Amino acid sequence: MARYGMTCDEKLCVTCNACVLACKSENKVPEGEARCWTVQEERGVFPLLTVETRSERCNHCENAPCVSACPTGASYYAEGGIVLVDPNKCVGCKVCTIACPYEVRYMHPDGYIDKCTFCVHRVREGKDPACVTVCPTGALTFGDLDDPNSEIHQQLKRRTSKVLKPEEDTRPRLFFLT
Repeated sequence: MARYGMTCDEKLCVTCNACVLACKSENKVPEGEARCWTVQEERGVFPLLTVETRSERCNHCENAPCVSACPTGASYYAEGGIVLVDPNKCVGCKVCTIACPYEVRYMHPDGYIDKCTFCVHRVREGKDPACVTVCPTGALTFGDLDDPNSEIHQQLKRRTSKVLKPEEDTRPRLFFLT
């Protein structure tokens, strides 16, 4: 069975927001909400400044606190370890939202918690998530982390990467190539 993950190459991401717009369109994300977004983070002191650019979303953690915190079982692991929310089981209590250290969940106007799904409906058809498909610079890669022939596996083998908030021990599967 696959173990899905995503990389964002910080050297290629130009924070153009094509991923954000594709996600909103593909997943019918409500006005004012987002399943993914872009970040520009400045580091250093002038004149020694750098800017990190990246596309962020749910980290689809292997040790997801949102899944263990959910009192109804609405947050769960699907195929490939993708973290999903079953809107029919979600009571909108927001416990998962509080448990998530990455602040990636939001309350859908229909009364359930929503977030990035890695476009699981597309993945099931053998396609990449919408954000990966539209990225004009090729900064985003999706695939099976355990398949030695997959592009994502090769990237993580040959490049330096980081995850957000490693101290949380959530074992995220969203990696940033530096």
